[in-house]
Amino acid sequence: MEHTKRASGFASMDQRKQREIARKGGTAAHQKGTAHEFTTEEARYAGRKGGQQVSANRNHMMEIGRLGGRRSAESRRNRASGAQPQESVEVTTSVPSQQPEEPAVHPQ
Repeated sequence: MEHTKRASGFASMDQRKQREIARKGGTAAHQKGTAHEFTTEEARYAGRKGGQQVSANRNHMMEIGRLGGRRSAESRRNRASGAQPQESVEVTTSVPSQQPEEPAVHPQ
């Protein structure tokens, strides 16, 4: 007998409902004054950290480059032929976290 795990609670809601609840929570936190607002240094550090994490996955970076090259070539062909750009399909890949979370403030 196999046990399967079903999503329940927040995880079982559709994405629009989750986003609406999260939005209300963020609004309430700002009104209460307990919401975190990033400083320029914190935001810069977080962006750098995220970029390093993503670029550490070579397969992911190759896929990004491949998709960019395809879109660039498609755009070039469309300009040359005078055709209208076609609706493109967005492809996303996930990058598993390889390190535990660190505190947000580490300006360098």
